[in-house]
Amino acid sequence: MGRPDKAARAAIARRRSDALDLRLAGVDWLTIARKLVADLAANSDGIAYPQGYGIERYRKKQDPPSDEALIHAACRDVRQALADRRAELADDVDELRALEEDRLDRLFFVAYKKAVRDQDLAAIDRTLRIMERRARLLGLDMPVRTELSGPDGGPVQVENATVDELEKLIALTDPDTG
Repeated sequence: MGRPDKAARAAIARRRSDALDLRLAGVDWLTIARKLVADLAANSDGIAYPQGYGIERYRKKQDPPSDEALIHAACRDVRQALADRRAELADDVDELRALEEDRLDRLFFVAYKKAVRDQDLAAIDRTLRIMERRARLLGLDMPVRTELSGPDGGPVQVENATVDELEKLIALTDPDTG
C-alpha cells in the first residue's frame, strides 16, 4: 500500500479532525471509533465513513476491526490531530513574531533618527523601550537568577513538619482560617 492520494489524505485529515472534535466534546473512545469506521455494519451511524477505520478490510470484504483496534485507531488519530494543530500554531506564532519584529524595526528607525538627530530625550527613551521590547520578543535578555536565603542571608532551613504544625502556621498567617 503506497502513499494515499491527495483526496484520501484530505479525507484522513477530516477523519482526524472529527475524532478530535468528538473527543473534545467528551465522547468515549469506542463511540468515536464506531462513528468513524468504514464498514457499514460496524458504523454506529450506518454509513461508510470515507477513509474510515478499517477501510482496507472493508474493501476486501473482511470483518471490521476489533473494538480494541478501533479504539487504538481513534487514539492515534486524536494524537495526530493534536500534533498537527500544535504545528500549525507554532507556524502562526513564528509568522506573528516576524511581523512584530518588522513593526518594531520600523518604529525603532523613526525613534532612533529623532533621538540621534535632535538629541530628543523622549525619543531616546522611546528608542530604549523599543529595544527592550525587541529583546524580550526575541529572547535576547539573560535569564534573571533568583536565590532564596534564610535569616541574615544564611541558608534556608528545611524541616519536616506535621500536619498539625502546618495547620497552626496557616492559622497564624491566614486570618480567614483562624
